[in-house]
Amino acid sequence: MWLGPEEVLVANALWVTERANPFFVLQRRRGHGKGGGLTGLLVGTLDVVLDSSARVAPYRILHQTQDSQVYWTVACGSSRKEITKHWEWLENNLLQTLSIFDNEEDITTFVKGKIHGIIAEENKNLQPQGDEDPGKFKEAELKMRKQFSMPEGEKLVNYYSCSFWKGRVPRQGWLYLTVNHLCFYSFLLGKEVSLVVQWMDVTRLEKNATLLFPESIRVDTRDQELFFSMFLNIGETFKLMEQLANLAMRQLLDSEGFLEDKALPRPIRPHKNISALKRDLDARAKNECYRATFRLPKDERLDGHTGCTLWTPFNKLHIPGQMFISNNYICFASKEEDACRLIIPLREVTIVEKADSSSVLPSPLSISTKSKMTFLFANLKDRDFLVQRISDFLQKTPSKQTGSSAGGTKASVSDPAPESLPTPQEASEPPTSPSSPLSSPPSFSTQEIPTTSQGLLKVFQKNSPMEDLGAKGAKEKMKEESWNIHFFEYGRGMCMYRTAKTRELVLKGIPESLRGELWLLFSGAWNEMVTHPGYYAELVEKSMGKYSLATEEIERDLHRSMPEHPAFQNELGIAALRRVLTAYAFRNPTIGYCQAMNIVTSVLLLYGSEEEAFWLLVALCERMLPDYYNTRVVGALVDQGIFEELTRDVLPRLSEKMQDLGVISSISLSWFLTLFLSVMPFESAVVIVDCFFYEGIKVILQVALAVLDANMEQLLDCSDEGEAMTVLGRYLDNVVNKQSISPPIPHLHALLTSGDDPPAEVDIFDLLKVSYEKFSSLRADDIEQMRFKQRLKVIQSLEDTAKRSVVRAIPGDIGFSIEELEELYMVFKAKHLASQYWGGNRSAAIHRDPSLPYLEQYRIDASQFRELFASLTPWACGSHTPVLAGRMFRLLDQNKDSLINFKEFVTGMSGMYHGDLTEKLKALYKLHLPPALIPEEAESALEAAHYFTEDSSSEALLQEQQEGSGNEDTQERREEKGTSPPDYRHYLRIWAKEKEAQKETIKDLPKMNQEQFIELCKTLYNMFSEDPMEQDLYHAIATVASLLLRIGEVGKKFSALSTKKPRDGTHSGDHNSATEEDELPTPKLHQDPTQECQPPAAGDPQAKARGDMHLGKALQDSHVIVEGGSGEGQGSPSLLLSDDETKDDMSMSSYSVVSTGSLQCEDLTEDTVLVGGEACSPTTTSRTGGTVDTDWCISFEQILASILTESVLVNFFEKRVDIGLKIKDQKKVERQFSTSSDHEPPGVLG
Repeated sequence: MWLGPEEVLVANALWVTERANPFFVLQRRRGHGKGGGLTGLLVGTLDVVLDSSARVAPYRILHQTQDSQVYWTVACGSSRKEITKHWEWLENNLLQTLSIFDNEEDITTFVKGKIHGIIAEENKNLQPQGDEDPGKFKEAELKMRKQFSMPEGEKLVNYYSCSFWKGRVPRQGWLYLTVNHLCFYSFLLGKEVSLVVQWMDVTRLEKNATLLFPESIRVDTRDQELFFSMFLNIGETFKLMEQLANLAMRQLLDSEGFLEDKALPRPIRPHKNISALKRDLDARAKNECYRATFRLPKDERLDGHTGCTLWTPFNKLHIPGQMFISNNYICFASKEEDACRLIIPLREVTIVEKADSSSVLPSPLSISTKSKMTFLFANLKDRDFLVQRISDFLQKTPSKQTGSSAGGTKASVSDPAPESLPTPQEASEPPTSPSSPLSSPPSFSTQEIPTTSQGLLKVFQKNSPMEDLGAKGAKEKMKEESWNIHFFEYGRGMCMYRTAKTRELVLKGIPESLRGELWLLFSGAWNEMVTHPGYYAELVEKSMGKYSLATEEIERDLHRSMPEHPAFQNELGIAALRRVLTAYAFRNPTIGYCQAMNIVTSVLLLYGSEEEAFWLLVALCERMLPDYYNTRVVGALVDQGIFEELTRDVLPRLSEKMQDLGVISSISLSWFLTLFLSVMPFESAVVIVDCFFYEGIKVILQVALAVLDANMEQLLDCSDEGEAMTVLGRYLDNVVNKQSISPPIPHLHALLTSGDDPPAEVDIFDLLKVSYEKFSSLRADDIEQMRFKQRLKVIQSLEDTAKRSVVRAIPGDIGFSIEELEELYMVFKAKHLASQYWGGNRSAAIHRDPSLPYLEQYRIDASQFRELFASLTPWACGSHTPVLAGRMFRLLDQNKDSLINFKEFVTGMSGMYHGDLTEKLKALYKLHLPPALIPEEAESALEAAHYFTEDSSSEALLQEQQEGSGNEDTQERREEKGTSPPDYRHYLRIWAKEKEAQKETIKDLPKMNQEQFIELCKTLYNMFSEDPMEQDLYHAIATVASLLLRIGEVGKKFSALSTKKPRDGTHSGDHNSATEEDELPTPKLHQDPTQECQPPAAGDPQAKARGDMHLGKALQDSHVIVEGGSGEGQGSPSLLLSDDETKDDMSMSSYSVVSTGSLQCEDLTEDTVLVGGEACSPTTTSRTGGTVDTDWCISFEQILASILTESVLVNFFEKRVDIGLKIKDQKKVERQFSTSSDHEPPGVLG
């Protein structure tokens, strides 16, 4: 590539001059290419350690004038071809011009200007792609691609200098982190280490320090452990590795959500030596953290953050912290974790103004909201810029808030004037149910209006006044009062100051009347509901009456959702639950519906309207409990893993016992999936849900640990899993909420407590208190860190389970060992996944549906199959391989969806690798019959046909006349053929044979017509082209082809003679059945025009004479055969059809292969001469040039018998090939291969 000219003072150190002229010198790096000796070794080592660009560009061109001592680099190249191209351009375009100049300085100036011009011209086309990566980084990316043979599509994220520990020896080199791979390269004094690990294969990633390895990063895959150390910045490296491994896991988990976040904010100036990708990933990590901290919608993008102080009126303090700004929110988090947290939606903001600075309050900023609250920030570093950003965002926030895509429907919120907006939008001046003004829009076409406007609890509770409830009522009133005071001091609605005081109140239990409102606020569901008015009503309308697997499961579970609660003992509650669950399944088909969602949703419906329950469910499934409710409940398994890890840390004694009993996995899944709602009395579990909406998953983990801690002694005495489950079940059943004002609801698990001595009751508030006292050291970011570690483990173990299931589903007679099948599965899966990151436009194969059976999850399309076939097939056919692969793909693609699964893939491979000669030939034979062979593939036969003409043109003319005479009839027959059921029967039969290969006999194979036979010969010729025995094989196949062609001719002549007899008896009623039975095996076929065959040499006269002699003998034999009947027809004319029916293939072109050969009579088996269901015309027809001989055909037995006469062919097909070696090579080339399909010529599709 051309380089911006830079000075080189010592031109010949470490470089060898290869070409020179008066103005330019072409040099090669010492040690590159030929030999190199010790100097080459040293130079190579230096290049790696110093990260020199010569490692990737070992050729360069320098510019120099005669009297100057200074050289200028103008170009470099990674190969001789590339550098020669530049050299020739300079010689052709610049040499003459430069010789005109008198002054040497002018020459140098002109050359530099010219080179800069070329570079600018080259870069002009690349400009629109956003900010370019810095030069140094691009160079590193180029090195990475060259060193590890990565395709263009593989992007480098960052690279670091470090040591890789090989045994006890550290190897200094460079670690390249790309989007899909971790690569390491080191070259020290002739010792080269090159490592490539796919992120998808990483099973463990951790930062640790041991005596043996100083602070290091450990990367485990299924078959190796790697240690890297001596990083300059180990923290940054590890964080980036985590992110990349996480992306890979997400891809395995859900390809839909892979690489979202397209619109990430970019810094104004790119940092030196940092890739745009690295910045994007950092931005993504910050975004995720920001959204999780403040429970914001998924599409929120952080714009920036700055240090500041916030004036808190409730305690008259300036609290230091960070202000975060994104496109719809201004948020604040104090440095001290519990001191204060604040979320201000921009839709609420009315005034943003800069107040006067003073020594007490430097650069203050005041923000007022519609709910008459004013927030005062101070100590802002860049206040003017900040105000500008906020006002930019405010302009984009419409005053008539319609939200981001409410599907075009603008509900009542958007109509009133801004002054009347505060009520619906802010939940600030005490609307007890925050959504009261919003709840009118969902008046859809159902009669049960009450469910849409308020929580079911209000509908089904006897409205007895508080006074009647005695102490409980008084307690409830006190709680309500405390919250009202809190709202007065700290604000109400979204803009409330959230402090340690808020948490205290939540821990004491939220009063029933406020529960729905506060759940909406703390979970962030309120934001989404307000910004998407009418969305739920629209979803309900769309999903009504739609049937899917999810709706079926929902119907099944509706009556199991809290059946003990009166709200769900009638159609009103059930209908509401059905609508919410169906609407969610419609919104998010990847989750659809998962068991446990019904229990959680039924509780949400008790405290909020349908729309509120829907948005709370969205917040739960998509943000607060990520991946919990997908088909494999990955999120719950991940948190279960964290729970086990925490048990090991804080309850080590119990942990061992629980591991032995295998209890944790059985019990904790239901605890996490239903937030304890299914295992505790309802009124107690609701208190845990209160805390969960405020604190997140941390609460669930704390309570689970507290439950184990409280039962430690009893659990240690348990002897089996059942006993431990009973202990925990009885304990949880007796967790009571003595403050609940709801009438007690009988709990289904209470049956467990029917022991001799019922256990003591435990107050839920005491349990919560203990859980906070003992286990509150858990922090949200620690949990995220643990989640990452567990996610690797869980997803990889799920992948292993999937692999085992798929391998078990493969029939035992397939021939591959379990290990080989597993290896093949990994290669197959890698090919599917490669399409996700390098696949470009392969949409069909890209989307993987994790809800499908394991066998169907990974499937590949034709182009991917071609790549795998080329690297794994034992039948390499050179340029013909893609055509053969295309045929194999069509043969395997039984359901015609252009994708094949692993089982189909292995079946195809097995046909080529296993079984005896007959089985392998059968597989090859099938590749040259429909459906493997398609019409387009017949044409190239035409080109070669003229090599082998042996018939007179007069005979051909006669044939053409006969064709013409039967034309109209043929047309009718064709139509009849297209619609006749036997066609389908035939294909069904072929597919059934594929499935039950063991029952298939040689006799079941349809016969092959001339074109198909020619295609088979062509494949065999290509197949032998790279074999050591090439000449012998060519000679043998020429002999066999010639022999088979003659056998076909014999069959044709015989059928011509025997047609007369059945023609007379057509009225006997047999003829129709004959046509039905036997027109089947002659479907149309074609040939790919791009592939040409090298025909064999023409035969010698002696052979011809011999052949003629045998033909006569064969004719006599054939006469006998017809008298005695064939294997299938038994003397009936059922194998013979009228001439008209053969015209189907008249349009095809073909050629015949005639070569040296000898015909041996014993090879003619009993149905040698039968014409695959077609009779010929009374006169024997022949062909010239490109005309098809439709009457010619051959059976599989004849091909097999002929091949058995040539030992060299028998040896070729019986030779065993080790697929293990092919798989190893495939893994090596997988990366180079991954882009080949993008650059393939279109004709090779096959």
